[in-house]
Amino acid sequence: MSTRYESAKAIYAKLGIDTDAVIAKLKEIPVSLHCWQGDDVTGFDHDGPLTGGIQTTGNYPGKARTPDELMADIDKVISLCPGKLKLNLHACYAIFEPGQFVDRDKLEPKHFAKWVEFAKARGMGIDFNPTFFSHPKVKDGLSLTSPDEETRKFWVEHGKACIRISEYFARETGIPCVMNIWIGDGFKDVPADRMGPRLRYKKSIEEIIAEPHDPKLVKPCVESKVFGIGVESYTAGSAEFTLTFAATHENVLPLMDNGHYHPTEVVSDKIPALLCYFPEIALHITRGVRWDSDHVLLLDDETKEMAKEIVRCNALDRVYMALDYFDASINRISAWTVGVRSWKKALLAAMLTPHEQLKKLQDNAEFSELMVRMEEVKMLPLGDVWEEFCRQCGTTECGWFDEVKKYEKEVLSKRK
Repeated sequence: MSTRYESAKAIYAKLGIDTDAVIAKLKEIPVSLHCWQGDDVTGFDHDGPLTGGIQTTGNYPGKARTPDELMADIDKVISLCPGKLKLNLHACYAIFEPGQFVDRDKLEPKHFAKWVEFAKARGMGIDFNPTFFSHPKVKDGLSLTSPDEETRKFWVEHGKACIRISEYFARETGIPCVMNIWIGDGFKDVPADRMGPRLRYKKSIEEIIAEPHDPKLVKPCVESKVFGIGVESYTAGSAEFTLTFAATHENVLPLMDNGHYHPTEVVSDKIPALLCYFPEIALHITRGVRWDSDHVLLLDDETKEMAKEIVRCNALDRVYMALDYFDASINRISAWTVGVRSWKKALLAAMLTPHEQLKKLQDNAEFSELMVRMEEVKMLPLGDVWEEFCRQCGTTECGWFDEVKKYEKEVLSKRK
């Protein structure tokens, strides 16, 4: 334990904050690590391009090409990140034995057995996402909203299969599985019918979640988006649609991706609003830049505000937190690690804030002092507490990028 940490501990103690207790708690807060940063959302069940309203840019060398390579990269990230992680998979990351390929509507738990083995060996839970994109049966850009009944039913069956796989994950790991439904269905230009696709989407999700499952083990979510690439004028899964669906269907959670709203909207303000009504909510945490939502997470203002609201609302056990971004223009291990560390720094900063004192000032209308105290908090020695957290978790704040460069030289650079 450093002298700097002892000094920071004393400073926070004057505000009634026990930094030792905060560090111990932060160690146990799971953050779900998205596998798709490692291979640019390609997956293992198709050879075609990434399609369906999303896009990865860049061609930095070292992309994972096989399950073994992707798992090795994830292991490297785990070694560089302090605290607890979960694993977040997309259905397109199914692993097939030779000659045993099946289409997405026929996926089974056995196609993810190697992922379960990987997660259990590392004490991790698994979250899951049906993959409603990058597939030839996305007809005219539509999946669960398609007016073609055969197309729609194919994707409903895919969703049902994912419910079964999600329960398998939860039973095997002993940790609930958050299963998130997101589709890129929409139209490039102004549609003639906005309601029809949404009614089909509603019916499709209802059919998917009707698949028998234990709600204590499987947490179905619905995620919205403003628009996607090629569907700029209309997306069926708007914020109003998904939020209302979750509010009117038992045991369905709203999932907010903070890159999926208009540029002037902030999810930090939405978190306490939803917690007034929902026992649990889910987040995909990213960084939006103008219209693009999937930049590597940094310790910016909105990231810190989102973490603050979770902590202020005493909701660390009510919010499922997962990262979601993909950048192929930089070292992928670095991208993963920066994002994980940024979110955990944001949580630490929030947990080291004297929220009750600040709330009291607000309730007493002491707004001048409230402003002063909120500004003072920004200059408290957060970095010294973070260093101690890293030390206790077996890593450091400085020096981890040297490990990334070594891994790139010894492993990533040899992938052609």
